[in-house]
Amino acid sequence: MTGQSPERFIVGTGRCGSTLLSRMLGEHPEVLSLFEFFTGLDWSRRFSSDPIDGPAFRRLVTAEQPFVTAVLRRGYEVAEITYPFNESVDDPVDDPGERSNRAAGRYRRDEPLPWILVSMLPRLTEDPDTLFEQLVEYLDAAPPSAPVAHYRRMFEWLGERCGRRHWIERSGSSVEYAHELARLFPNARFVHLHRDGGETALSMREHHAYRLPICLLYDAPLDDGTPISALGTIDVAAPPSGDDPITRILESRPPAQYFGRYWNDQVVKGMSGLNDLPAERVLSVPFERLVAEPARWLERIARFFELDAEIDGWIERGTKLVRGAVPTRVDKLEAQQRRSLLEACAPGSRLLGR
Repeated sequence: MTGQSPERFIVGTGRCGSTLLSRMLGEHPEVLSLFEFFTGLDWSRRFSSDPIDGPAFRRLVTAEQPFVTAVLRRGYEVAEITYPFNESVDDPVDDPGERSNRAAGRYRRDEPLPWILVSMLPRLTEDPDTLFEQLVEYLDAAPPSAPVAHYRRMFEWLGERCGRRHWIERSGSSVEYAHELARLFPNARFVHLHRDGGETALSMREHHAYRLPICLLYDAPLDDGTPISALGTIDVAAPPSGDDPITRILESRPPAQYFGRYWNDQVVKGMSGLNDLPAERVLSVPFERLVAEPARWLERIARFFELDAEIDGWIERGTKLVRGAVPTRVDKLEAQQRRSLLEACAPGSRLLGR
């Protein structure tokens, strides 16, 4: 044990299984499991060292995420979004029972949703709107500080409200900025969860909140071969029109290798940062092994994070969240598509020892 409790992060690429691990650790009675926080914040300001006052910080964490808004306005499902939208139809989620007793929230699916209401606060309470109002009041009263001080105060406030002693933050695609987290939180420890590159890439292709930014980033072609750049100016904030560029991208299924490139680029960038940290600050966890031996790996993660592994039978509850091995997709691709995908993932796979 260290003299000071470490700050704790789970990092990984998108669609690597980190939502499951966060839910498993959330079964620990002392753990405040924070879902999808840093990834959705303004990239130009989230890791700044410049002091900001309380209202400015509140605006940072409550701004909408334009890509999420664009996807939701077009009626697409995003499993990680657990806010109980105010609408007559049920919202699909990872576990439908998570919302079964909730009243409808104040936001509709087609309205811009404050980022911390997308997933983080709804995972902590049955009444995220009320917690949001209380948190906004607290944040507005905070003195000028660097963002990292605001983050710590906010996480500690949420922990006190929820009766949890230790916070663990986990966001999709966080491995690519792990070096920034390590700089801001020099006492932090990182569980690096990773999954087979090809399988992860195909999962991202089927996930609309990943499909949209990845297609834009790599100028991926639509189903008819049209490159994204040929669609003209892309306005993510534009309303749906039935045949607008955003809708066309979301309706397409671009070649898998573009998603493999994204996975690979995240891993290469992330490993360059994680490899610079002392070995005692990073624990590598293969997703496939976590699913195959959940109790063993939860015990190991608890020791690494300096959590009580014996308390309240939480490991048994965590293991019950595993629904078996995830079906594979790479082996079902046509041979050339499979080769192109695996070639795109090869550098990152070698870095991970896969």
